[in-house]
Parts: sequence; C-alpha cells; structure tokens
Amino acid sequence: MKVAFALLLLWLSQMIAPAQSPLDRLERIELFGHSYVRLGDWARTYHFQVTWPPQSKEVCLTNRLNSLVLTIDSRKAEINHVTVWLSVPVAQHHGLVYLSPLDLKSMIHPVFYPPKTAGGAKIKTICLDPGHGGKDPGNQGGRAQEKYCTLLLAKEVRSLLNKAGFKVLLTRNTDRFVEKLDRPDFANRYRADLFVSLHYNSTEGGGNEAKGVETYCLTPPSARSTNTRGEAGDTRLAAGNIQDTRNALLAYRIQKTLINKLPLEDRGVKRARFAVLRTATMPAVLIECGFMSDPAEAKQIVDPAFRTRTAKAIVEGLLAYKRLVEQ
Repeated sequence: MKVAFALLLLWLSQMIAPAQSPLDRLERIELFGHSYVRLGDWARTYHFQVTWPPQSKEVCLTNRLNSLVLTIDSRKAEINHVTVWLSVPVAQHHGLVYLSPLDLKSMIHPVFYPPKTAGGAKIKTICLDPGHGGKDPGNQGGRAQEKYCTLLLAKEVRSLLNKAGFKVLLTRNTDRFVEKLDRPDFANRYRADLFVSLHYNSTEGGGNEAKGVETYCLTPPSARSTNTRGEAGDTRLAAGNIQDTRNALLAYRIQKTLINKLPLEDRGVKRARFAVLRTATMPAVLIECGFMSDPAEAKQIVDPAFRTRTAKAIVEGLLAYKRLVEQ
C-alpha cells in the first residue's frame, strides 16, 4: 500500500504542472533516438563559459562556482572533479554539441542547484542497510565475506551518526538473511529520512582488474541504467523515482567525500534499478565501498583503521547533503 501511495504521489506531482523552468523553455531536438537540448543554449541560460578545443572530444563548462566536463559520444562526465555517468550519451551534430534534458534534470541540476526538503523538514533518521547476511555471504576477499564487512561498516557509521545527533536504524544487526525488498520496506515503515545500502564489490570471476568506489542511485523512468544486471529491459516507473533529484544529490555528495578522503579510484555516481532502491520512498543510495576481488583493496576492507576512515567519509557526505537540502 505504501508503494502504491508513493506512486500516486509521483503521478499527481506530474499532473500538477510546476512553474516552467528556464530549462523547460529550451528547444528540444530529436537526435539518434533521444531528446536533446543544444549545449550552447543551456550554457548561456545558466551562465556557463564553454571551452571546446579543436579536434577534442572533451567539452568543458565553468562558471564562478561549478565545472562540468562532457565527452562527446560518451555517457561519462565529470561534475566538480567527481565522475558521474549520464543516462544518454552527449551528442555532436553539424558542429554543435547536445545534452539530454533528462540528464540535466536528474543528475546535473540536482548537484548545481540542490533541491530543498519539503516544508522545511529536517533529516533526523537514517536507515543503514548492511548488504547480504545469513545464507547470502555476498562477495569474498581471501577469508573475508562481504556480509561481515558490511555489518562492521554499518555499525561504525551508526556510531558516528549517533554522535552527530541522528537516530539510526539498521536493517539487520546480526548475521541474518533479509530479503532485498524487506530492506527498503523496513525504512519506509519506520519513516527514515535517508536510506543507505552498504556493499563491497567484486569482478565477475573474482579477477583483480577493477578497483575503486562507486555510488548508485535509482535510474529515472524510461532511462538506461549504468548497471543493468537483472533488469531485463525493465524501465518502468518505481516508487523511489519520486526522489530522483535528491537521490542524485545524495549519491554525488557521498561519492565526492569518499574519493576525497580515501585513496580509492573514482568509479563514479552510477544508475541502477536495484531492488533495494526501487521501493525506498526516501532519498536512497547503494555504495560499493571497494573491491574484495582486488588484493590491495581486500586488505583495506578488513583493516579496522581503514574501515573507520570509510565510515567517516560516508558520514561527511551525509552531513554535506543535509546542509544543502534543509531550508
């Protein structure tokens, strides 16, 4: 019932048209099966300077406060030196560059122009979700299992958040199995203000060719995910899409502090329709805090001192988000 109610709210918000923004007034152009706006039009409207060296695939946009680096024919971008993955590739056509309004609305604008909480609401309760548990061990690095590592990290984050004055919920406090959909349902039931799912990564087959940290938020409706595992082409609206702009900002702020505070590769803010994100009706993210399949990162993951550093970075990201969105 709560999921259905969230979907109804989202539908109503789309039916009641808000005041048209400058972005909405920019001309839409259909190219390569996608809707675009001219990058130059957007830059002039929002007062960005454009730098595009001849023969270069990289387009740089800057103003007094922000920077944006786009790569033509790619979904990879950089916002204020943090990697983000767009839903639609940046396009070039007849000497002009085009950017998807979907990406502007759901990824770029939330970072540059943070959305505020409704009615001046304050962030007081945070639900932490230690990934896996019980019969589901998750990934493995040496003798360490992901389910134990995520629980230890969650308890460390909880301790720091408690000291900062937050109420903290855990979807599991012990080594027990919790169904994926039960995790966001738990956060919904107890009316958490934020939902953070904690995980550690691994490559297919356990190879060590990948490393670094990445933070996921829910894919917008009809858009393509960065990670499509298990989606089977499903691009439908989900309850969690009611928080799309806040999801993006939360993921960005956490990713930013993780890469600034830890010696980990920036794999970026990504999109996915993971089960734990689809039905969370509060802003929600899933963090992959390193690769258990990489020997160096596997050692860091089980190191208590490094775990504390990771927890502090996550909390710093949450506090940065809170400062930006509260009225």
